[in-house]
Amino acid sequence: MLIAISILALAYMIMGKDIKSLLKHVKIVDWNNNIRKLMDRLRPWALKVGRTASRPLLQFYYVMEDEKTSTLDRLLIYAAIAYTVLPMDYIPASIYKFLGILDDGVAVMYVYKKIKSRITPEINAMVDDKLNEWFGVEYEIIEAVDDGNL
Repeated sequence: MLIAISILALAYMIMGKDIKSLLKHVKIVDWNNNIRKLMDRLRPWALKVGRTASRPLLQFYYVMEDEKTSTLDRLLIYAAIAYTVLPMDYIPASIYKFLGILDDGVAVMYVYKKIKSRITPEINAMVDDKLNEWFGVEYEIIEAVDDGNL
């Protein structure tokens, strides 16, 4: 039920509609339990799409996990992650190709614009740690410069 309410709330917000009636249904949600379940879905999806595509959803995840995050922001973040990682879609990519991908992007961008100020250096560090755990340590190759002394 939380998935349906959260995705409906996100769609309403994107369209500029009032969601107060939907917020009443999520006031008593056990966010900690639902956040953990969402991570179980996020990892397999991340391993399919790669490190770069996974970064914003992990940022969302850690903002949602923060106790200071409002119920509205948690609901929208939950919706963006669930809508992106779960196989259901309002506009299926298998049928509508580009439009089917675009709706996921709209959901992610809408939520990102709303919560980007909450993405702290600490959250980015946790995201980097999780990405390194899932994909291995990212490193940079530095080329040696031949200055004649080698």
